Amino acid sequence: MERHDLAARLGAAVTAGAQPFHAIEERDPARFMKAFARAVGQGGNIFLTDPSWKAAERAALARIAACGPEGDSGWLMIPSGGSSGGLKFARHDSRSIVAAVDGFRAHFGIDRVNSVGVLPLHHVSGFMAWMRSVCSGGEYVPWAWKDVEAGNLPGHLPPDCCLSLVPTQLQRLLKSPGAVAWLRRFRAIFLGGAPSWMSMLDEASRLELPISLGFGATETAAMAAAMTPEQFLGGARGCGRPLPHVRIEIVDDGVRISGRSVFRGYFPDLRQDQVWDTGDLGRLEADGSLVILGRADDVIMSGGKKVWPLEVEQALRASGEFEDVAVVGLPDPDWGQIVVACHPRASHTPRRELVDAALSGLATYKHPKRYLPIEAWPRSAHGKISRRELVRIVSES
Repeated sequence: MERHDLAARLGAAVTAGAQPFHAIEERDPARFMKAFARAVGQGGNIFLTDPSWKAAERAALARIAACGPEGDSGWLMIPSGGSSGGLKFARHDSRSIVAAVDGFRAHFGIDRVNSVGVLPLHHVSGFMAWMRSVCSGGEYVPWAWKDVEAGNLPGHLPPDCCLSLVPTQLQRLLKSPGAVAWLRRFRAIFLGGAPSWMSMLDEASRLELPISLGFGATETAAMAAAMTPEQFLGGARGCGRPLPHVRIEIVDDGVRISGRSVFRGYFPDLRQDQVWDTGDLGRLEADGSLVILGRADDVIMSGGKKVWPLEVEQALRASGEFEDVAVVGLPDPDWGQIVVACHPRASHTPRRELVDAALSGLATYKHPKRYLPIEAWPRSAHGKISRRELVRIVSES
């Protein structure tokens, strides 16, 4: 699909040459979709932006947007932290977007993708949920998350409807019988954006929710691997098998993804090879399913043994004692590094008996030696925890 074809799908007139770039900065879904459609028809580079950005991010956007000319390839810029942090834009276009949509449809056996959208459209997960409906001729129903959380649920669901959530959203909905009944009506509930914890997944399975766990990134136009809801309800965990439009390899323990949906580089760079070393460590199971072990630069070496922060964080979350938690390694003269669990300062101190019980399935050397409440919980512009900032805060405490 070329750009003018996407404009037609969006109902936009093609009036190329109007301006060199567009910054889509709309919180309201209807206004976002209208502005994006108009920008696709007008030509020029399109930058999706977070309405919550402050002066520093806006100044960075202005500098970045002025750096490169428009072209037929890589004209859609989706914000990403990249592998090294900081504000970056992954270059996509109608071809990479459609490749991701077609692979999704083939993987799940869905012709027309109908979706309820509660994630922000400037983020790749929310944006691709909309694009799957646009490119497949399906129905997209935008709905405010605050209304869902308050119990104001959309009564009308298109057939075989899909929903994308982050784990904390699912956790909150599991507390409401009405919300659980609503969730059962979906064809698939895609869970991503942050690590999930086993106790929550087991509860979702017990409640027979059609969860699909997966792995993807802004750089892959969202989903690159996913399990079907049937596999989840059958007891499978992990990230599922690669979608048919991508190839996933493990190279020196690192996850490498190639395929037509892989981004064209970080703007203003434009590359032709569609291969991306994700910076994640993982393995492929015998059936081809992907298991993510964590970020390569996050591995903690304690007493000569490797500790994967993701594994420890999942156990800590399962205790139910942490609103949020992140595990980092700090230098130590005896151990090389020690495992430290950081969490937002809350009204109560986590109960150690429950925390210790949740950690009982892990080797002792993986248990945190310190628990530190953090007053200002550091998150990036994309909502991800900044481990580098946590290490700095903890080192200075």
